[in-house]
Amino acid sequence: MATPIRWSTQKSPVFTALSFLNTNKYPPSLLFLYVADSASPRSLRPALIFGKVPMFYFLLHIPFIHLLAVIVCYARYGQAHWMFEAQTLQTFLHSTTRLGPPLPVVYLIWVLVAAALYPACRWFADVKRRRGDPWLSYL
Repeated sequence: MATPIRWSTQKSPVFTALSFLNTNKYPPSLLFLYVADSASPRSLRPALIFGKVPMFYFLLHIPFIHLLAVIVCYARYGQAHWMFEAQTLQTFLHSTTRLGPPLPVVYLIWVLVAAALYPACRWFADVKRRRGDPWLSYL
């Protein structure tokens, strides 16, 4: 593993900033992470929760989005059994009809899913902070 290089003042502010960001091996230095964490605007601080529990969020959002898809499919078509049948699903996916909502709606759904899962992620981040069990670091 490479030794971190300490940043130093350079000939211009731009080069000084680049010296600070100069990491020769991932992850970035802890100094960078501390500055990024403490310099986050108050309005973006809730997003840090997702960074504290990335695997937990990942494992939670997949079944949650699938559940939402089943609900939307049932509400739109009156049935959702075909989503679980490979042959029928493949035929639907290869049809020439327009699939899915426009991109702005997809982004809205993404924000709503993240907002819906935020309380669970915040709870789990608190559990990780309180307990400190080694296996929790994987989630």
